[in-house]
Amino acid sequence: MTLVIIRPALLRGFMRTQRTISGYRTHKPLCSDRSYAPGEDKSPKIYTKTGDKGFSSTFTGERRPKEDHIFVALGNTDELSSAIGLAREFCLDKGHTFTHQLDKIQCILQDVGSNIATPRSSARESHRKRTKFSPQPITELEMWIDHFTEELPPLTNFILPSGGKSSAALHLARTVCRRAERSVAPIVRSGETDPDVAKFLNRLSDYLFTVARYAAMKEGKEEKIYTRPE
Repeated sequence: MTLVIIRPALLRGFMRTQRTISGYRTHKPLCSDRSYAPGEDKSPKIYTKTGDKGFSSTFTGERRPKEDHIFVALGNTDELSSAIGLAREFCLDKGHTFTHQLDKIQCILQDVGSNIATPRSSARESHRKRTKFSPQPITELEMWIDHFTEELPPLTNFILPSGGKSSAALHLARTVCRRAERSVAPIVRSGETDPDVAKFLNRLSDYLFTVARYAAMKEGKEEKIYTRPE
């Protein structure tokens, strides 16, 4: 699928990207509403002022209020990627071998955002083809979960987010993932977003729980067990 870059303001513009073996490379902008005088610096500004009145644009060109379900889901997905990025830094410091999976997940979350940003009610067939979400990442997550689970001791108690900085950060990312999933649910039910997006987020939260436990185990950190207060 073609990736739609979602900037901090969520949808200020879109860039065409092409997957490579190592990740993504960015190509020229798909569109721009700016014109430049000869000799003028053509680097786009980070601010556009187009959202100052509380509206933003979807990939299909719709203008919707910023509290619309579409933008809530996009914001949560963006926050999720940031939380995973923070957890990744802790994991890199500890030399964990699964950080390449976190890299890939962050790239896939860009694809998730592209699909969310393309509501079906206003999408042309060309839009849908370019932002279609593949179910393949769901299968890959399940494979990773199964692999880590085989190495982990059986879960016999409720555990609290703990087990060192890497594990705790991954647990935090898991909770953000749950929120992202909840925000996607209504737009999936309304038919605006691909159901595989919700499935991916559901499986991703399971992955983050499992890999958080794995990180704690590898670091020799104790996971705190829930005990009922007296």
